[in-house]
Amino acid sequence: MMNRRTVLATLAAATAFVAAPSFAAEPLKIGFVYVGPVGDAGWTYAHDQARLAMEKELAGKVKTTYVENVPEGADAERVIRKLVAEGNKLIFTTSFGYMNPTEKVAKSAPGVVFLHATGFKTGKNMGVYESRLYEGAYLDGILAGKMTKSNTLGFIASFPVPEVIRNINAFTLGAQSVNPKIKTKVIWVNSWYDPAKERQAAETLVAQGADVMAQNTDSPATLQVAQEKGVYAFGWDSDMSKFAPKAHLTAATNDWTGYYVDTAKAVIAGTWKTGSYNGGLKEGMVKMSKLNAVVPADAAKAFEEKKAALTAGTFAPFTGPIKDQSGAIKYAAGVKAPEKDLMGMNFYVQGVDGAIPK
Repeated sequence: MMNRRTVLATLAAATAFVAAPSFAAEPLKIGFVYVGPVGDAGWTYAHDQARLAMEKELAGKVKTTYVENVPEGADAERVIRKLVAEGNKLIFTTSFGYMNPTEKVAKSAPGVVFLHATGFKTGKNMGVYESRLYEGAYLDGILAGKMTKSNTLGFIASFPVPEVIRNINAFTLGAQSVNPKIKTKVIWVNSWYDPAKERQAAETLVAQGADVMAQNTDSPATLQVAQEKGVYAFGWDSDMSKFAPKAHLTAATNDWTGYYVDTAKAVIAGTWKTGSYNGGLKEGMVKMSKLNAVVPADAAKAFEEKKAALTAGTFAPFTGPIKDQSGAIKYAAGVKAPEKDLMGMNFYVQGVDGAIPK
């Protein structure tokens, strides 16, 4: 669970106070909108595990519900409005494509608090939150750079939005920090969850020489292909080792529990304030799963040292020198990329093949 003091301090520091009613007499009704199936791995699974943990910790004080497999578009607005109509006073919409529908509904339902994951639009009763999962992608890259024999890495990407581009770049930078010869090949599947497309993309990357693969998609298909082909890969959002124990090197996972618990407490108490929250290894929102025993000692040492620096807050993955694909300097040596650049990242770092889809 993340550091409660950190979360509460962030909530307290935000601006534009929204008075929330007291729910002492009855449980606070909380709704969740999920982009994929709950399943047993990945992004939606991690959110739902946190929902269940919140229900347990705040037993009798909250009552939660969720809707899964909600497309990012007009249907999302319908689902969000239905959750409002059902009396939910706190609603978490957990995917980037829900941003505009969430904003629209929030403006028409001022008595409800809305939290949108991975977006950037806020309002009097709408805040945003996300994890610095790119820190985990950087650590994955360190292992990939140490363990590759072909110096070719693969990345199965979902949609060309800043959070995914950040993860591709962080993975590549992490690998290059221990192996400057690294190249990363990317295949876009235009879906957060499509096992068939993910499998096909992974098979293509292996055929192109990738012997370590990462992903920004939700199924374990990439790992299963890796195990079948005798190469390595990483879990994403949750530990996926049970699906491919030989191939799974580690996983960058999200633990939303502390954030959900503390946000619910603030709404119940009437002290919730809008703003944005971004948690990483330091705050306990990002966690790395156990390393596979096949990881050599030198790779494990490099991984653990950088993990400790990220947790201590003494290192940031996007610290120069960083060049883009053309070789132009984006950030000079020692310069840390501003948060606004990270939130709007739209370029590949040097070493990533191909172009970002329009």
